[in-house]
Amino acid sequence: MARTTLNTTKSEEIFTAAQKLMPGGVSSPVRAFKSVGGQPIVFDRVNGAYIWDVDGNQYIDYVGTWGPAICGHAHPEVIAALHAALDNGTSFGAPCELENQLAEMVINAVPCVEMVRFVNSGTEACLAVLRLMRAFTSRDKVIKFQGCYHGHADSFLVQAGSGVATLGLPDSPGVPKSATTHTLTAPYNDLEAVKALFAQHPDAIAGVILEPVVGNSGFITPDAGFLEGLRVLTQENGALLVFDEVMTGFRIDYGGAQEKFGVTPDLTTLGKVIGGGLPVGAYGGRADIMEMVAPSGPMYQAGTLSGNPLAMTAGIKTLEQLQKPGTYEQLDKITGTLIEGLLAAAKAAGHEVCGGHLSAMFGMFFTAGPVRNYDEAKKSDTAKFGKFHRGMLERGIYLAPSQFEAGFTSLAHTEDDIERTIAAAKEVFAEL
Repeated sequence: MARTTLNTTKSEEIFTAAQKLMPGGVSSPVRAFKSVGGQPIVFDRVNGAYIWDVDGNQYIDYVGTWGPAICGHAHPEVIAALHAALDNGTSFGAPCELENQLAEMVINAVPCVEMVRFVNSGTEACLAVLRLMRAFTSRDKVIKFQGCYHGHADSFLVQAGSGVATLGLPDSPGVPKSATTHTLTAPYNDLEAVKALFAQHPDAIAGVILEPVVGNSGFITPDAGFLEGLRVLTQENGALLVFDEVMTGFRIDYGGAQEKFGVTPDLTTLGKVIGGGLPVGAYGGRADIMEMVAPSGPMYQAGTLSGNPLAMTAGIKTLEQLQKPGTYEQLDKITGTLIEGLLAAAKAAGHEVCGGHLSAMFGMFFTAGPVRNYDEAKKSDTAKFGKFHRGMLERGIYLAPSQFEAGFTSLAHTEDDIERTIAAAKEVFAEL
């Protein structure tokens, strides 16, 4: 298993050239490996649970293109359907029946969704749902949680302050303070902080938005009663509850986190899995709220490539695979074996770690924990994680290049893949 030298000469050449062409050499920041050190590997192809870089190295993949590849990369039925769809054209800019098919599948699966609007990314879905929350309630303020990511729209790029009821400050240059004036923040898993915000801003809060299971601060699950408490608080205060299920939708359960936990929000955002690897996003919810969206209502939102036939085709074929009996039981078993093995190996080597999983989503922190929110996640030993990441990469295991990203498994991962991963981790933990 041990790999002493990882030859990435071509990756390094390509990435060096890329840095002169694109900011940081990448099209999305985390890909640059800044938080783990070293240079990123440049992909050549993917298939099943595996990826190959341009130097010919093969890796077991636990990123899964950041979530969509729940059936495994390049699933043959998805690829075959896309080949057939290509013959009819790549984009219509007009209605197509495939939109109806995927919409019906989403509505039938996700508890809160009575109507849905397709867009092109999770960021776009969250931006639109924010506008919809405000349009429907005629209120401006929104509560989000520290460490929950809802895309890079100005209003969501907010850093929570140290106080329980802190107004958000811009988290990025170029975001005017005025854009975040109405964004309120609270620690995840802290109902009292949310109660305080409602008390301080009566009749002014349009809604609460959150990742029901956090995946952008690492993997963090809701405390018992937290989601239920938010449902009660929003109803008592005339506000909307929004689950951002771009990551959890169809991954931790076919009906998402709202099905898994039995808490039905008013609105939800989706993405990743429902596009089967192609760019896609969606937002949906109660019909009376969705009827506010143009052309049914006055809230404007549009998109040239929204509902394009390729993304709809890939989404339909992916969801068809997920409907097969035993799918989520298989995902849960594989992922549970993986994370339990990693945690046991780390602790046996004397490292302080914590973590867990839900279905096909998992995470591990280099801290004793428990980790219930972003502040606690930040106590992790990120330098140790960087060394762990490199050691695993050298042994053919590709993990998310950040301590603060969740990991993903797929239906393509085998028991042998898991055994090889745990064996590699034992070697790396012994070296840390």
